[in-house]
Amino acid sequence: MDTQNTPTAQIINNFPRTYFRGIGQVMFQDSAWTGILFLCGIIWGAYASHTPLVAWGAVVGTLVSTLTGYFLQLPDQKGAQGLWGFNGVLVGCAFPTFLGDTIWMWIALILCAAMTTWVRTGMDSAFKKYNVTSYTFPFVFSTWLFLLAARVLDGMAPVAMGTPSFASESIGHLDMNFENLVLYWLRGISQVFLINSWVTGIFFLAALAVSSWRAALWAALASAISLFVAIVWHAPAADIAQGLYGFSAVLTGIALGATFCNFSWKSTIWCILGIIATVFIQAGMNALMAPFGIPTLTGPFCVATWIFLIPQYKMFQPKN
Repeated sequence: MDTQNTPTAQIINNFPRTYFRGIGQVMFQDSAWTGILFLCGIIWGAYASHTPLVAWGAVVGTLVSTLTGYFLQLPDQKGAQGLWGFNGVLVGCAFPTFLGDTIWMWIALILCAAMTTWVRTGMDSAFKKYNVTSYTFPFVFSTWLFLLAARVLDGMAPVAMGTPSFASESIGHLDMNFENLVLYWLRGISQVFLINSWVTGIFFLAALAVSSWRAALWAALASAISLFVAIVWHAPAADIAQGLYGFSAVLTGIALGATFCNFSWKSTIWCILGIIATVFIQAGMNALMAPFGIPTLTGPFCVATWIFLIPQYKMFQPKN
């Protein structure tokens, strides 16, 4: 018997590629090298900001959600593409970012990361008739539930979550010299993984370029456009400086500009409109979530991308 060709042996041999593709798929990249560079950027940013647990959470979250796909015997093709892991890595970044470091937080992280795998399967089935997928909404929905639960469960204290309140109208002062604008722009890219680091933004652009120059271009453009829109409409200065108006727009830009739409001047305009709309959706969802004291996560990206892809206009027909 050839033990190298048994199902178990094939899973073991393919697991590293499946694992790192799961990280890459956060930005729609079916590339293990992209996932490796993403993880390097996460580790750099987490340790540089003295939050190393975010990096370890990313490692654990990806592992758990990927293994859950095997345990549930979901279609191997989706696992091989990394589609089991991308929601889990975001859960892994979010929990140590917002919750206190306790054993109960880590157990909750493992449960939530596993949960995203089957939640994604169910949501994708529901969205199938609209020719779209759930994107990162399994992460968003599941994490919202756990963060809300943290308000009443002392075992995972919400130490870094906002205080429930109505949306603040305080704008503040934004330093707009060129060097700082570049930092804000790069942070808009790094915040996709909840990392506030311009160096991580460079890692992520390089990671995208390894897989798709078009994806890297649209990520860069989306962060720049969202930064401009946020400044023109006077979004809160602290949020702009931390890149918090950029990350969902970056995902929208990659989705519409480099993943799901045909490449034409019309789809380019459509993508720019989607990026701009994402900034307003971000602001609206910030206000919506403020009374609950929980972050929007990548919810604005999901809403914007559904709005722009569900109509299925012929000239924007998604690629096969």
